[in-house]
Amino acid sequence: MTRLNTTSTTLLCAEDPLIDMTFITTCTGMTDKWFYQLMSQGRFPKPIKLGRSSRWYKSDVESWLRQRIADSRGV
Repeated sequence: MTRLNTTSTTLLCAEDPLIDMTFITTCTGMTDKWFYQLMSQGRFPKPIKLGRSSRWYKSDVESWLRQRIADSRGV
């Protein structure tokens, strides 16, 4: 019988879901081409590859966006 360790952190968590590029482009109004260019320059989080799909932790994208806002405002 296999038991799950309830004290360990799980990778799949509703508090930090995996999001796709459509979600990112809808929220930001920017194109996927722009984001892939940023990734190639190391200026946007690399995706988590799941087969042929790419996903990002929502928290990583939010952190990146908060930093961009702070940088643009000189904070």
